[in-house]
Amino acid sequence: MDVGADEFEQRLPLLQELVLGADFVGLDIEFTGLRSNPSGPQQISLFDLPSEWYLKTRQSVQQFTICQIGLSMFSSIEGESNKYEAHSCNFFLFPTTFGILDSEFSFQASSVQFLNEHGFDYNKFLKNGIPYMNEEQEKKIKHSILTGNWRVRSSLDKDQIKVVIDEVTRWLDLAEEGDWMTLPGITGFRAFEVQLVLRKALPDIWTVMRDQGVTVKKVSKRHRWYLENTSCDRESCWQEKILLSARGFSVFFQMLVKAQKPLVGHNMLMDLLHLHEKFFRPLPESYDEFKLNIHNLFPVLIDTKSVAKDIWKELNFPRVSNLLEVYEVLNSDLNPTKNSGPVIIHASKCEKYVETKYPHEAAYDAFLCGSVLLKVAHLLLWKVHGVLPIPKPSFPLYLDVLAPYVNQVNLIRAGVPKINFSGPDHPSIRPPILIVTVKRWPGVSEQQVYREFQNLCKFDVRRLVGSHFLLLTNKFKDTRSILKEYRCHPTLQVSLYRYWRHSPNVSCLLQVCGVVTTWAFIAFLLGRARP
Repeated sequence: MDVGADEFEQRLPLLQELVLGADFVGLDIEFTGLRSNPSGPQQISLFDLPSEWYLKTRQSVQQFTICQIGLSMFSSIEGESNKYEAHSCNFFLFPTTFGILDSEFSFQASSVQFLNEHGFDYNKFLKNGIPYMNEEQEKKIKHSILTGNWRVRSSLDKDQIKVVIDEVTRWLDLAEEGDWMTLPGITGFRAFEVQLVLRKALPDIWTVMRDQGVTVKKVSKRHRWYLENTSCDRESCWQEKILLSARGFSVFFQMLVKAQKPLVGHNMLMDLLHLHEKFFRPLPESYDEFKLNIHNLFPVLIDTKSVAKDIWKELNFPRVSNLLEVYEVLNSDLNPTKNSGPVIIHASKCEKYVETKYPHEAAYDAFLCGSVLLKVAHLLLWKVHGVLPIPKPSFPLYLDVLAPYVNQVNLIRAGVPKINFSGPDHPSIRPPILIVTVKRWPGVSEQQVYREFQNLCKFDVRRLVGSHFLLLTNKFKDTRSILKEYRCHPTLQVSLYRYWRHSPNVSCLLQVCGVVTTWAFIAFLLGRARP
């Protein structure tokens, strides 16, 4: 089910009902770009601590925006054993442009091309996107509305406003008092602004917002004065309505937060960063503050990437590269619990996903996240009980076996494999760091060292000092391979990095200590030589 700005407010009560009745919610988000600095000092690396990775990524999150959010609300069907219904919704979003709010964001060519290849409708995003704002923006617009300074500029193009005024003016020339006309397709908070512009420009009309658009009625100046002072549709009564319409999807985000349902994603860290930035507050500089904020908003997070990673190793499933492939393996005969696992059906308005795959459509991917969660949880339950009969499955029982994975969110290319949102991050389990000493190659760069090894395996390279470079990979077999292949290399000497042996800081400290010790010894000898 696709939801745009023209129908969002009408669907809000139903959406709230679906969230409150759900066992958990699947999430997927599509962006206008991913990373603003894919190379250079801001490039993410296996050497990064989680806090360093966060600061590098924070800048990209602030630069790009959300174009589509997919939510899939999974509810167990009463009276049916281990059967779930999924209500999947696509929300096209566009930043609020109203009064003093006028966001800037970037497009990344590769992201635009990727979404276009998967059928993304940019017209729905640009023309019918649901507005949204975070708490800081909401405070600004609320202050502007209350002080009467919210009409700083038009959120509609000036040419569009002129067309509307010209159309109404031409109609007025022929209309009689009491006649009315409708301006179709103008809804939401933009309808308030159009009414304000028309009422200010034309003293002999009155406007009313209807479901089908803005209705304009020709009235006498005396009747206009009466309406301005007595009607509940006058400007002073619009403040709460305007704010509700301008907040848009942020209203639903707050409903989602208050519901406190488990939130399920796949490689969901970027999703969480954008949720914080776009709907809660601007991302803080502190990594720990970000973690705490997310945990307060969503106390139960489950990243299916982290769960599936462990299951894949234990059951020797074939290698997969994306969420759809994970789903297909779990739906195949390779899954030993295929016939005993949970049954998942689509709600009536989401039946387009029954027969057709829509990879990278946010609602479809959100559905895949929820389905993968249920199937993997059933696999874990099967493993725990072994040959013993499995108790009657239920979502609380699934949550029990998923406990080790709760709030453990996968982290791509960093010093640790995942972030723990409910406590301190776990220590690194990456392979050991290697040190390369380059001989007879003056002026060698990190990129040249990288190219030297790229045909054998992929390493992140960082200069330690001078002709010494650090290498780090996330595969133990690559570390063993490099040590073996370059054991006797004439130009590149590779060995395990030992902090106390190779660190420039330690070497400097030892040199200073050596100098101090030497001078102390000399002073001691000179002192003894005196009569």
